[in-house]
Amino acid sequence: MYVLFTDTDCDMTPSLCKELGFNLISMPYTIDDKDIYPYIDFEKFDDKAFYDVLRSGVLPKTSAINPKEYVNQFEPFLKEGKDVLYVHFSKAMSGTFNGLNLAIDELKEKYPNRQVKTVDTKGISALSLLVIKQIANLYKEGKSLEEIISWAQTEVDKYSIYFYADNLKFFKLSGRVSGIAATMGAIFDIRPVIHVNKEGKMATLAKARGKKATLNKILQFVIENQEDIQNYPVVIGHSDAIETAKQLGALLEEKFGKLDITYTAINPTIGSHCGPDCAGVAFHSKSRLD
Repeated sequence: MYVLFTDTDCDMTPSLCKELGFNLISMPYTIDDKDIYPYIDFEKFDDKAFYDVLRSGVLPKTSAINPKEYVNQFEPFLKEGKDVLYVHFSKAMSGTFNGLNLAIDELKEKYPNRQVKTVDTKGISALSLLVIKQIANLYKEGKSLEEIISWAQTEVDKYSIYFYADNLKFFKLSGRVSGIAATMGAIFDIRPVIHVNKEGKMATLAKARGKKATLNKILQFVIENQEDIQNYPVVIGHSDAIETAKQLGALLEEKFGKLDITYTAINPTIGSHCGPDCAGVAFHSKSRLD
């Protein structure tokens, strides 16, 4: 027997975890020197209020959690004789997984007959959520821990995400783009189309001027790379930009017909880096791009 874990960087909430059968690890962010843990320090994420704070000029910081926190999360289940499968956001994007590895090593010594395994979604936000939904289905079908890990080894790279950043200053301040690029984007209304590659890192695919052209650019990338999109769930994420997210959804359904679309608010930890007014789509694809 095994239990499932995930984290808030995957846009998972307590209610969604209950629905899908996961336990939730909270990934913190810091505002005004105060550490805030999603769904521990508040019950519901008010995305509008959070992104309004960012619009006012505040830039939250993010940090890794202590290895002891991972131990505290996993150990009660190991004591019960259960294994653990942790499905997490991209390890290429955070130093928190150094702490996770230390925690796993400690737990292996204490519980040599138990397993703590991981699945790296190699994504964030909507992309990770989409992979988690598929793993939840496998879990409910009674697949073993080993079967899910085997599925992930080949299938994680068949889920892609394309999104845009509305204001590059947030990526600039978090070290994601150069100052010149951020300034030029603001002056000329240029938005980069970004994806998460096979390494689990963010990379720019293209640039477009204006929101309409950017959404159409995203649509074209989906058209070129989608695989059987009508028969798989689609997740559209946004940072307090639900109308833009729905515009993107309408473009997709105009092209592909009725789709199984879930709209999700980008969690505050990831939102600290991308800023407000972003939108993007995660979907089943032929392959992740390099």
